[in-house]
Amino acid sequence: MIFFEIIKRELRIAMRKQAEILNPLWFFLIVITLFPLVIGPDPVLLSKIAPGIAWVAALLSALLSFERLFRDDFIDGSLEQLMLTAQPLALTALAKVIAHWILTGLPLILLSPVAALLLSLDVRIWWALVLTLLIGTPILSCIGAIGVALTVGLRKGGVLLSLLVVPLFIPVLIFSASVLDAATLNLSYAGPLAILGAILAASATLAPFAIAAALRISLDQ
Repeated sequence: MIFFEIIKRELRIAMRKQAEILNPLWFFLIVITLFPLVIGPDPVLLSKIAPGIAWVAALLSALLSFERLFRDDFIDGSLEQLMLTAQPLALTALAKVIAHWILTGLPLILLSPVAALLLSLDVRIWWALVLTLLIGTPILSCIGAIGVALTVGLRKGGVLLSLLVVPLFIPVLIFSASVLDAATLNLSYAGPLAILGAILAASATLAPFAIAAALRISLDQ
């Protein structure tokens, strides 16, 4: 099936360009490491601000990885070929988003125990952080892919991309913060987590069509 072949293709290409995949992860770890050095090793203070630090670091590292989503395919002309396949363009876009999340969002979740150790996170709060990252990072990939599709034809679209997508990330940050605040206070966080899940369902359903439309607009210019 073309859908799974596109995912495999993206993973193979990423293995040949490992620096582009590792740089956002290194950035995430560097931010997580620097905060305890700057504000001090007080575990009480760290535990209060650690979830926010982890999410901001995850968001910024995601921004670093977005530009490569369609850039290389646009430069070498393979993006036009992907658009001409028998598979609907929305499914092709979804495959690209899934591959992007596997390469960027999933490693952040796997690195979360290291972040929890560096930031003195309680196990309960760490688990809430993992849940928010598991639900929230695919939303970032979906929204970021729309911005990349709109700016793929621009020479210096990085700044414009940030201006387009960062405001759309705010609901994800708000509800993730609500989950983490509730976990810190040892309260139930099922409500904000369910809202995050609803945002993910809406993003996964609608984003592929928005990406497909944005790609057609960018390539028709």
